[in-house]
Amino acid sequence: VRMRLRSGVFASSCLLVQALGVALFLRGFFPVPVRSVPRREARADPPAEPAPPGSGMVSNWTKIPPPLFNKVVIVLIDALRDDFVFGSKGKQFMPYTTQVVEKGTSYSYVAEVKPPTVTMPRIKALMTGSIPGFIDVVVNLNSPALLDDNLIWQAKTAGKRIIFYGDDTWIKLFPKHFVEYDGTTSFFVSDFTEVDDNVTRHLDRVLKREDWDLLILHYLGLDHIGHMTGPNSPLVGPKLHEMDNILKKIHISLLSKEEASLPNLLVVCGDHGMSETGSHGGSSEGEVHTPLLFISSAFEKRSGSLAKPERVQQTDLASTLAVSLGLPISRNSVGNLILPVVRGKTMRERLRFLHLNGFQLSRLLQENTPAYEKDPGYEHFKIAEKSHGNWIKLYLEGNNSEILLNLGKKVLKQYLEALKTLSSSLSKQVAQYDMYSMIVGTVIIMEVLLLLLLSVPKALSKRAEFEVPLSPPLFSLLFYLMCLMLCAVHVIVCTSAESLCYFCSMSWLTAVGVMMLISALMCGVLSAIAKIFEDTRLPLKNSVVSSSSWSEIDVLILAGTIGHVLSLGASSFIEEEHQTWYFLINTLCLVLCQEQCRNNFLLKECNHQHSANVKNFDSLGETSESKNIDIPAADSSKLGKATSSSEFIKGSEKWISLATPWIILICCRLLRSLNQTGVQWAHRPDFGHWLTSSEHKPELSFLAAISLLMIFFLVQRRCSLVSKIAMALGLVGVYSYRAAVGNVVFPWQHGGKDISKGITEARFVYVFVLGIVFTGTKDLLKSQVISADSGMKSTGLWEVYSGLVLLAALLFRPHNLLVLVVCLLIQTMMTKYIWRPLKFDAAQITIMHYWFGQAFFYFQ
Repeated sequence: VRMRLRSGVFASSCLLVQALGVALFLRGFFPVPVRSVPRREARADPPAEPAPPGSGMVSNWTKIPPPLFNKVVIVLIDALRDDFVFGSKGKQFMPYTTQVVEKGTSYSYVAEVKPPTVTMPRIKALMTGSIPGFIDVVVNLNSPALLDDNLIWQAKTAGKRIIFYGDDTWIKLFPKHFVEYDGTTSFFVSDFTEVDDNVTRHLDRVLKREDWDLLILHYLGLDHIGHMTGPNSPLVGPKLHEMDNILKKIHISLLSKEEASLPNLLVVCGDHGMSETGSHGGSSEGEVHTPLLFISSAFEKRSGSLAKPERVQQTDLASTLAVSLGLPISRNSVGNLILPVVRGKTMRERLRFLHLNGFQLSRLLQENTPAYEKDPGYEHFKIAEKSHGNWIKLYLEGNNSEILLNLGKKVLKQYLEALKTLSSSLSKQVAQYDMYSMIVGTVIIMEVLLLLLLSVPKALSKRAEFEVPLSPPLFSLLFYLMCLMLCAVHVIVCTSAESLCYFCSMSWLTAVGVMMLISALMCGVLSAIAKIFEDTRLPLKNSVVSSSSWSEIDVLILAGTIGHVLSLGASSFIEEEHQTWYFLINTLCLVLCQEQCRNNFLLKECNHQHSANVKNFDSLGETSESKNIDIPAADSSKLGKATSSSEFIKGSEKWISLATPWIILICCRLLRSLNQTGVQWAHRPDFGHWLTSSEHKPELSFLAAISLLMIFFLVQRRCSLVSKIAMALGLVGVYSYRAAVGNVVFPWQHGGKDISKGITEARFVYVFVLGIVFTGTKDLLKSQVISADSGMKSTGLWEVYSGLVLLAALLFRPHNLLVLVVCLLIQTMMTKYIWRPLKFDAAQITIMHYWFGQAFFYFQ
C-alpha cells in the first residue's frame, strides 16, 4: 500500500516536523537560568545566626547588620579592559587612579566576566549576581524591565534614593527606580564625546547635594572608540585621561563630604572588556577581564607596590554591595562576598555576612537541584554553620581569649571554601547543556533533511507527488523494533541522568509520540532510498545504454555546499568566509563556460549528423507534398532573408552566451576591489575608500547617477506603465536623498546644507516603494482569484520584485549602488543566456542564486 502526497502537503509536513526538531534542540541548547522565587516574595526575613549548641543559649542576632558605607558611587566605564588600568596605558593615561590603586586606601581586583560579553546581560550580572544566558543577547536590543530580585530594587524598597546618568539600558531595566536620571543612547557609535559629556555635566551639581544614597554613572565613549578604531587607537589615551579626571573629582568630593560615623565608597568597574579588534561579545582574554576597584577611607592604606590583582567573578559585586549597603543579598545571586571589603568589621559581623551569603546560595541550590544534600558545597556549608554555632557559644560565654580568635579564623576559612564550592556548582548549572534534548532534536532535523533531499527530483517533476510506503512487512517490523529500542534508550537516559533533562520531564505519552515520529521518519528515509535503487535498476534491463543523470554542475553544487558547511567548523574560515564564496562562484562560472561550449559545439555536431540521416527519409514526403504549392519568387527571397537574419541573431546569441561566464568573472573581479572585507585585510585601502573621500564627490555622484539609470533599465521592462513611472520617480528620490545627506551633489548644487537631513526625500521614496509593491500584490491577487492569467501573474511578481529593488537602492551606501547594478545585470544575463538555453531545473537555479547572493553580500 502506498500513500501519495502532493508536494505542497509533503513540504508543509516536513516544515512542521523540522520546526519541532529545532525547538527541541534550542530548548536543550539554551539552558534554563538558575532562578529563585519571584521578586515580590523575595523580602523574606533574614535567617537568624546559627544557634549555639548546649541548653539555654540563644543568639539574639536575627537582623541584617547595618550599612558599612554612607554614600556609594558606582562608575561603570563601558568596555574598560583590565590592562587599561593595571597595564602601561593605566600608568600613562590614568595617573590618579594608578596612584590610588598602588598607594591609596583601595582594593583592586580583575573581575572575570562570563560570555556573552554584551552590555545588557552584564548589567544584569552586576545588579542581580546571576549569570545571564545567551538568550539575553537577543533581548539586548529591546531590554524589558528586570523582574528578578536585584540590588536596585532592594535599595529602593529600603528607602534609598538612587540617581543614574548614562546608558539608557538601565532606565529600561529599572523603570521608576531612580529619583533622578538622564539616559544616553548607545547606538550612535561614532559619538565619542557628547555621549560622555551628557553624563559628566550633572556631576558638579549632584556631588554638592546630600539628598542621595547611591549614584550610578555609565560612560559609553570608550566602547564607541573601540568599535570604531580598536583598542590601540590614539583616541583611547585621551578618553582614559578624561575618565581619570572624573574619578579624581568624585573621589576628592566623597572624601571632603565624609561623616564621622560612616565613610563613603567609590566602585570603579567595566561591564565587559574589548577584543584586539575593538569588539566584544565573545570569550577572548581581553573581552572577559575587567578591572574592579573599591576605593574608601574605611580601608587600610597600602604600603609598597601592588602585586598582581586577585581574580574575582563579576557576579561577586552584587552580594558585596548588598552587604555594604545593609541590604538582603539578591535571591538569584551566585556570587561570593569579597571579604577584604568588610575587613574593618568585628569577627562576629564578618561571620554573620558570610553566613547570610552561604544561606542564600544554599537556598538557591535547594530550589534548583533535586539532590542538593549530596552537593559538596552544601555539605561544607553545614559543617561551617556548626563551627559557627560553637564560636557563638564561646562568644556568648564572654571568652575573649586567643582560642576565640583562632576558631573565628577557622570558621571564616570554612565559610569561604563552602561559598566557593556552592557558587561554582550553581554556575555550572547555568552553563550545562541538555545534551539529550539536543541529540533528539538533531536526529529529527537530520531525518527531515534527508527525506527532503531524497524527494527533490519527485517534488520538481510535473506530477509533483511523493509516494510514502505504508505497509511493506519489512518496514512495519523495522518501525516497531525502532520504537521499542528508542523507548528503552529513553528509559535508560532518564533514570540514569543526574541533571534534569527537558525531554525527560515531558509526559510519557508525548515522549512515545516523538519516538514514533523518529521511527516513522527513519522508515520513510529508508524506503525512499530503496525506491531510488529500484528506479535506477529498471532502465538497465530495458535499455542497452544508460547515461548518468549527474552532470558536473550537480557535482559542483553538492560538493560546494558540503564544503562550505564544513568550512564553518574553523574560526579562520568564518572570519574570511567571503574567500569561500568568491572561490565557489568563480569555479561555477568556469563550469558553466564548459557547459556552454559543450552545448554549442559538441551537441550541434551530433545534431547535424543525426539530421543528415533523417533528411533522406523526409525528402520523399516533402517532394510529393510540394507539387501542389506555388510560391512566388519575391516571397521566397524574403523568406530567405528572414531565415538568414534569424540565423545571424542565433549566431550572435551563441557568442554572447559563450562570453557570459567570462563577463561575469570580470564583473566579480572588479567588485572584489570595491570593498575590502573579512578580518585580516579589512584595513587595507580599496576603491570604496577612494570614492567616499570628500575630494572625489563628483566621481561618486556620476557613478550613482549612472547606476540608478541602469537599475531602471534592468528592472522596469516587464512592469505596467504606472509602476514604470513610480520606479523612475522613486530613483530620482533616491538620488535626492543622497544629495540631501551630503553623499553626492547635484550639478547645480554649490555647498550649503539642506535642512531636511534627507528625511522628506526618504519618505518620498518609501511612498513609491509601497505603491509599486501594492500594485504588484493587487495584480497577483487578481490573477489568482478573478482570472487565471499567467501574464498578469508574472507582471505582479515582477512589480513586487522591482519595488524591493527600489528599497534596496535607497538603503545601499552610494558607492555600493554599483554592486546592485552588477547583481541585476548578472541575474539578467544568467537567465537569458545560461539558465534558459541549458534548461536548468528549479533546484539548480535556486542554489546558484543563493551562491551569487552570498558573494554579493560580501561585495557590499
